[in-house]
Amino acid sequence: MTCTVCLRDLYADELNHQACRPCTDRVDQHLAALAGPTGLYAQPAGNLHPGSGSGGPAVSGSRTAPLPVRLDPLSLAARGGIVTILQTWLIDWHDLLGYRHPRWDGDLQQQCDQVVNRLRVLLPWAAEAHGAFDEFAREISQLRRQAEAASGGERPPRRVPVACPCGQILRITLDTPGVKCPGCSTQYGHDEAFGLPLAERRAA
Repeated sequence: MTCTVCLRDLYADELNHQACRPCTDRVDQHLAALAGPTGLYAQPAGNLHPGSGSGGPAVSGSRTAPLPVRLDPLSLAARGGIVTILQTWLIDWHDLLGYRHPRWDGDLQQQCDQVVNRLRVLLPWAAEAHGAFDEFAREISQLRRQAEAASGGERPPRRVPVACPCGQILRITLDTPGVKCPGCSTQYGHDEAFGLPLAERRAA
């Protein structure tokens, strides 16, 4: 049996689980980073005005008036963004467990904190029994990266090109749990992907 997220072999006490402990812990850390008054969700809300992340005034290069807000942080902070995505997952989990529909109280920041807390409580169950836990793990990781980028935090991880024996070039990052070659459909785990040779740069 292998972890559906990183594709590594599961330990004896993890058999029949969807994810290993390190991957489960990583998802928990991503969730924790989103919530709270100093969390990533709170930061884009204060970074909505054009130029607010640049340290200088907003400057428009055209004759038309600049947009009143920065679209990327706004789309993350508004309904349909981070909070709605998390709530959709929690509703799914409640349905599978036979729990009643979760309730949302307060503003979006409060709802973010509530849904994150609840997801973290149910995370051990999901890592063991939810058939789409790998999809959940990838989406939560992506949400964290988007929120960091919107708040002027960490840059997206650098992608390293590696060569599959079939000749296909795969681009991986340090936190890539696994990758499937689109050329030959070979599935590589994290360690296997980083064991592939670096792809030679093609001449311009």
